[in-house]
Amino acid sequence: MGFIRQQQEQLAARFLRWQYQKARLPVPPPVELERRAVKLLDDALRIGRERGGNVISILKELARDIKNKESS
Repeated sequence: MGFIRQQQEQLAARFLRWQYQKARLPVPPPVELERRAVKLLDDALRIGRERGGNVISILKELARDIKNKESS
């Protein structure tokens, strides 16, 4: 795995952790958080390729959707 991909995954994991804390939801264990971050990043990159756009904005949108699904 390349350096940039690792940095992207770490950023996605930090962002997810922050979203969980902000929503006052329990943060998943590190292994689960990492799995979710990888999926979130893959989805954001796929969407970015399909419709163009900023990957960070897409990450935020996807994380917000995940948070809303879990709090419901």
